[in-house]
Amino acid sequence: MALTLTEDQDELRSTLRRFLTDKAPSGEVRRWTESEEGHDPAVWRQMAGQLGLQGLALPEEYGGSGGGPVELGVVLEELGRSLLPSPYFATVALAGQALAASGDETARARWLPAIADGSLTATLALAEESGSWRTEDVEASAVRDPGGWTLSGTKMFVIDGHTADLLLVVAGDGTGPALFAVDGTASGVTRIRLDTLDPTRRLARIDLDGAPALRVGPDGDASLFLRTVTDLAVVALAAEQVGGAQACLDAAVAYAKTRVQFGRPIGSFQAIKHKCADMLLEVEGARSAAYHALDVAAENPAGLSVPAAIAAAYCAEAFSHTAKQNIQIHGGIGCTWEHDAHLYLKRAKSSEHLLGSPVAHRARLAALVGIR
Repeated sequence: MALTLTEDQDELRSTLRRFLTDKAPSGEVRRWTESEEGHDPAVWRQMAGQLGLQGLALPEEYGGSGGGPVELGVVLEELGRSLLPSPYFATVALAGQALAASGDETARARWLPAIADGSLTATLALAEESGSWRTEDVEASAVRDPGGWTLSGTKMFVIDGHTADLLLVVAGDGTGPALFAVDGTASGVTRIRLDTLDPTRRLARIDLDGAPALRVGPDGDASLFLRTVTDLAVVALAAEQVGGAQACLDAAVAYAKTRVQFGRPIGSFQAIKHKCADMLLEVEGARSAAYHALDVAAENPAGLSVPAAIAAAYCAEAFSHTAKQNIQIHGGIGCTWEHDAHLYLKRAKSSEHLLGSPVAHRARLAALVGIR
């Protein structure tokens, strides 16, 4: 892949960056994190109505624009750069892509148009109390009776799970893991918002006690389909992490150019130069890993597992390291509540363990390439 964007993709980036600069400055982000909704519903509607972001990477026959993973990655990179609190990642990057990949025409026709126009929020519920994000570790169960499927079990760390209209839940049906759709307000569903490190992304615990559900995707053991879903999810997260890392680099460089000590900008000191150079290498390496995985997702989804594992492991650590270095370069002001540096560090550390830790992804990569 040529690691450059097309003219249309560059224009998408520029348009979205202008929109976020206007609609989601730091003060607004902080205000939304303290609100009951956790985001601005008006901005969410504008994202759908004015920019068409919710339907950007969904098929045209379901109200989308027919874009692909690369376009979605561009959007997520910019959202990560601004730390925009919104249901976008859960609804579009997780649930929307899972439905699009399912091959289930009934499910697609029922829910994708509402996701595309912004009237439906959704999420993917995979991890449980063990903290594992592997489908083979799922203990939630699905039982089929004359009335249909019912689910029981507990899901943890569900992004926007306390407010999502639709829950896509991974549960075992006796033959293997499978994906089920559950109405967020259905009987047997209890949702609790969790206290989290990152105030810009809300997580929830979901308890299921005989909750009615509809099966989504292939019959029988759906492990292969779910592997595709989780690979798409970790690549989407990697793209978002690239945006956050770039924001940290930009902030550090800008401060190093203007902060004066001993009569010189601190950026002229070798120690600061080295830190900024190291951050640049990490950000560019992360972007290369993420863009390659996005390109494979678009052109050869069956071969996504290895690029996804590489991107997930590298981008998570790159974001965490650049967020820490950003604070170091800012010195005392970087440690204050008023500065945004701590928000990026909190997002970085939270994301580092979302959908699997770097250690877990490296272990999976080793198994995939046959060295373990």
